[in-house]
Amino acid sequence: MNISRVEEALKSVMHPVKERDVVSLGMIEDIKVDPEKREVKFKLVFPSPDALSSIIKKDCEEAVKKAFPGEEIKVGIMELVRERKIEKRVNLEMGQEALANVGHIVAIASGKGGVGKSTVAVNLAIALSKAGFRVGLADADVYGPSVPKMTGTESEAPLVDDSSGKEMIIPIEKYGVKWMSIGYFAKPDQPLIWRGPMASNALKQMVLQVIWGELDFLLIDLPPGTGDIHISIVKDIPLSGAIVVSTPQAVALADVEKGVNMFRSKDINKPILGLVENMSWFTPAELPDNKYYIFGKDGCKKMAERFGIPLLAQIPIIQSIRESGDNGVPIALQEREDSAAFASLAKKLVATTLQ
Repeated sequence: MNISRVEEALKSVMHPVKERDVVSLGMIEDIKVDPEKREVKFKLVFPSPDALSSIIKKDCEEAVKKAFPGEEIKVGIMELVRERKIEKRVNLEMGQEALANVGHIVAIASGKGGVGKSTVAVNLAIALSKAGFRVGLADADVYGPSVPKMTGTESEAPLVDDSSGKEMIIPIEKYGVKWMSIGYFAKPDQPLIWRGPMASNALKQMVLQVIWGELDFLLIDLPPGTGDIHISIVKDIPLSGAIVVSTPQAVALADVEKGVNMFRSKDINKPILGLVENMSWFTPAELPDNKYYIFGKDGCKKMAERFGIPLLAQIPIIQSIRESGDNGVPIALQEREDSAAFASLAKKLVATTLQ
């Protein structure tokens, strides 16, 4: 079993109206083959609602099974409709060409460190990808890059493409997401001792000097805080908006206010798409119905009401979320109750950005 054999099989499936095969029409994405489980998975993407979708889906399943005669093959097809095509960004400034085919650029920010901002960013990226969107994440936390560890890509080294006359970085692809991080260019135990201008330039490079290609969403995991680095990058990148992550405790919420005010300031003036409350309560595995509000209750909910912005999610403290991040296999990859918060967050972000 291999991907090329599956793709060849799918080339035999013709769209009844367009009279072309589904592969050449660009309707097949993310083919995955698991020889041990005898399983094939892929996405069947329609540019608009299609009355023939069920017929085409059945034809695809039969074509794959036919390609492996005498074998019991499980075929999983995720059927998607992408009605909104990415509009090429206009009025891009010099140096922003890499973002020309990126639909929505969303900053993931926090007023202070230690609130789980990167955990939220990584799992949100994967949840968006699982929902059928093309996603990239730029780990712009130059002082504490954690994306390589959380995605199990620490040993990866991005390639460089200079065919355009300018050196452009090719992002790492895993779990259906394109990842970029300063962590790929430094040893795990190497501290990044940079002054403000150096950090700002490195941060911009993680976003603007990358071959992102066509994306529906590019998430930018910002460093914690509200300093010059943030102001510099936010002014130089055409953001669609920002999500602010916090815990419900008072000391964290005080910094949330600074973060919200930074994005709403006259010089930046970018919309806040919503707040995400992380570590909302603790639920032990042996008592799944119990909630212990260790850091206080509904702090971000009250803050969201005060600022007139949506509360996009309340994510509990669950051991499996921490363990999965440490193991490089984020919880959002799994179909289980403790990953549902990230799937819900992805849906709310999509609803907010597509209004």
